[in-house]
Amino acid sequence: MIEAKKISKEYRIPHEKPGTLFETILGKERKKTYETFFALKDVSFKTEGGEMVGLIGKNGSGKTTLLKILGGIIAPTSGTCTVSGYVAPFLGLGIGFHYELTAEENVFLYGAILGMARQEIKEKLDSILRFAGVERFKDMKLKHFSSGMTNRLAFSLMSQTNFDVLLLDEIFAVGDKDFIPQSLAVLENYKERGKTVLIASHNTGLLARYCARTLLLDKGSLKAFGNTEEVIREYNTL
Repeated sequence: MIEAKKISKEYRIPHEKPGTLFETILGKERKKTYETFFALKDVSFKTEGGEMVGLIGKNGSGKTTLLKILGGIIAPTSGTCTVSGYVAPFLGLGIGFHYELTAEENVFLYGAILGMARQEIKEKLDSILRFAGVERFKDMKLKHFSSGMTNRLAFSLMSQTNFDVLLLDEIFAVGDKDFIPQSLAVLENYKERGKTVLIASHNTGLLARYCARTLLLDKGSLKAFGNTEEVIREYNTL
């Protein structure tokens, strides 16, 4: 279950750059002024356990900020959120990876970050690499991987964790023709197992297929939350 109560996230954008070193030495100070920017404004909603919920909105609407707050990566400026169970946030390429390590070494590193035991990772190593399509490159440093290969490896590993709540941010945007069907099969499995999943995506077809309800964010505010087909129609009018 996910419950958000009046979540806001405020950022302060400076109007002027800091003074030069010379000005600092002379003790000359510039007047500092800031502009307040709300990435999220009083967002409240509640999902049920085992529900797949969509998250949609234009770029800059606050989707990733909301997912980061729910995943415990950043704190809200005001408001509270409660997420029941173990949360697996998948919000960016290679978060937790070390690019000077090989793919295999990163599986053990990232797996440990996700709370997997070393023996469990060893038992699942081949299937993780195979799902990501990088078996041939397991001894290659990750810095030589494409962004798509890195993303597939991270998603493959995360799909092996025993999470209760999964937060996905445009995971299918970099997928190829082989990876996308595999990932959709994983989503089907999550749905059958009653996992709670929040999916941020511009792919309205994907949301209509898997999510009975969808959140619509617009300029940081919750514009709508309800039946996915109805919310998509409202999104298309923005």
